[in-house]
Amino acid sequence: MFNIALLGAGRIGQIHAANIAAHPHSTLWSVVDPNPENAARIAEKYQARQQSVEQTMSDPEVHAVLIASATDTHADLIEIAARHGKAIFCEKPVHLDLARVRDCLKVVKEHSVPLFIGFNRRFDPQFRKVKNDVLQGRIGKPESLVIISRDPSPPPAEYVRVSGGMFRDMTIHDFDMARFIMGEEPVSVYAQGSNLVDPAIGAAGDIDTAFIVLKYASGALATIVNSRRSAYGYDQRLELHGSKGLLTAGNILENQIHFFGEGGSLSALPEHFFLQRYKEAYAAEWQHFVAVLRGEAKPECSGDDGERALYLADKALESLRSQREVDL
Repeated sequence: MFNIALLGAGRIGQIHAANIAAHPHSTLWSVVDPNPENAARIAEKYQARQQSVEQTMSDPEVHAVLIASATDTHADLIEIAARHGKAIFCEKPVHLDLARVRDCLKVVKEHSVPLFIGFNRRFDPQFRKVKNDVLQGRIGKPESLVIISRDPSPPPAEYVRVSGGMFRDMTIHDFDMARFIMGEEPVSVYAQGSNLVDPAIGAAGDIDTAFIVLKYASGALATIVNSRRSAYGYDQRLELHGSKGLLTAGNILENQIHFFGEGGSLSALPEHFFLQRYKEAYAAEWQHFVAVLRGEAKPECSGDDGERALYLADKALESLRSQREVDL
């Protein structure tokens, strides 16, 4: 049984707490949060302790930490945990500054602790099936990938100002997904963006609608389509075309009922929020991390993957601002 300390008792922390408690080989040992009420709520629900960061890191009963706190705390907490010999699961991103990420990863490497970065979409059963089919050669050589990711509603402008911008906050998942599905690194990126959804986002210096094209040495292309607004739910789809066929992964709907009548047909809308859409992915990535703790696997999503996704986000932003294709 592995004892896990949860650092961050907010919305995503609650999801992770449930998955930790549900796994037969992990237990929620303690909860750390600057808001004592949030920490107490989760600790009481799962009979866990409330600890400070210092208490958690020095506690020999804590085998691993799950970092689900504010983004600007991730790198510091990763370094502290590494120095105390704890295995680390950290929500994306490691940090919003690439140089800070690289310094952090040096500390992790120096102390030889496992680090897993929570790009949960890699563990979605639908996207996973696409990847496995590619590896089995089902569609031949991948030639073009289209990733569609649209949020149901935009975040408040206050969040936008501290998020690092759309590419580092939202599209970073899609950059990682493109790397995961295509299995090769892009050699250039071209990005276009607009402010169509909320003028306050534009006033905060960001965009809310974007198209990004990644080009590969093989000649393959990946196109990422993003919007901060989707009037019909959380839109998460991808299409991969290869030399021998096509693979598509569609939305997860609120239900699977499809009505047909004289007036036409009617089906349910996509799940409305990421917590519902990726519920299985969050559980699957925790199962993988426990396998890492048991010595049965190495982190599939490493610190290097986190660094690479942020690098692509930074270069996409460079392309957007310069209005040109940027070599990688």
